[in-house]
Amino acid sequence: MFNKIYENIKTFIKENYKTLLLYLILLIICTYRLPFYIYTGGGTIDLEKRIDLKGNEKGSYNLAYVKQIYATIPTYLLSFIMDKWDVVKVSDLQIDNEEDVKDIDNREKLYLEEANNHAILNAYKLAGKTINMKESSYKVIYVNKDSDTNILVCDKLVSVNGVKITNNLEYKKYLQTLDVGTRLEIKVERNDKEIDCYAILKEIEGEKIIGLYLVNIYDYELDPPINLKFKWNESGSSGGFMLSLAIYDRLVDDDLTKGRKIVGTGTIDANGNVGEIGGVKYKVLGASKEKADIFFCPKENYEEAINTKNKYNLKLKIVKVETLEEAINYLKNN
Repeated sequence: MFNKIYENIKTFIKENYKTLLLYLILLIICTYRLPFYIYTGGGTIDLEKRIDLKGNEKGSYNLAYVKQIYATIPTYLLSFIMDKWDVVKVSDLQIDNEEDVKDIDNREKLYLEEANNHAILNAYKLAGKTINMKESSYKVIYVNKDSDTNILVCDKLVSVNGVKITNNLEYKKYLQTLDVGTRLEIKVERNDKEIDCYAILKEIEGEKIIGLYLVNIYDYELDPPINLKFKWNESGSSGGFMLSLAIYDRLVDDDLTKGRKIVGTGTIDANGNVGEIGGVKYKVLGASKEKADIFFCPKENYEEAINTKNKYNLKLKIVKVETLEEAINYLKNN
């Protein structure tokens, strides 16, 4: 039986090898990834699906996102004739010794974690709700190309030479007490396991460093409690401001949306300041396509947002914001 099947397959291949070869070539051409991304108008994500905390708003808060496509030969060629498509080199998004797309993705996931921390902190503080820090930890967001260490991006620092890492300032002060060239024994948490690593202390521009760049991640005790439900493929810091705005509205009695579809973008820091983002052109296009009523954007991106609106004759109210509190006041008064 198997011999018969084998003979039939062999005969089929012999009779159709040219067609099969053509299909194989086309498959390679259409799926082979080039070292580029293609950016184009994205869309919106309703934060109702990301925040596990009941609210009373009649409208909605939405994240604006950029549609990012891995460039293949066909899509790369199409980008030259598609007015709303732009090509970006992968290398332009890399930092220091990042080698591939995976390094960029890991960094962006850490930025999302930090943004979520800041969003919760600001929303609860402005709403007058209970928020207490239970634990603070530091994760490696990238490693300097000149460093001498086996620590990886996403590792969580546990201790340096037996000293527990709980404060970034104290950690930096401790490094200054050591001699350049000192081998530091560093314990990190990686994939939920503690492992022993090392780093050699170096002096760069007069400062003693080991070449690790860190983000501070907090674990909060909250009342009321909240859970965020982002998907595995969602990352980056540019949604922090809108997330904080949406959480705030769910913590207060007023409905600030007033039935409107509110879209926006911008980072947020621990003090509630809204920061610059990339790709605002594509986010404005996506918000317009999804029929948003209001588009909030950082002041640094406002000119580009307005230019995009005018160029494509979009019917979209674009509002410049510098802080979370400013956005809240705008919604209260408009």
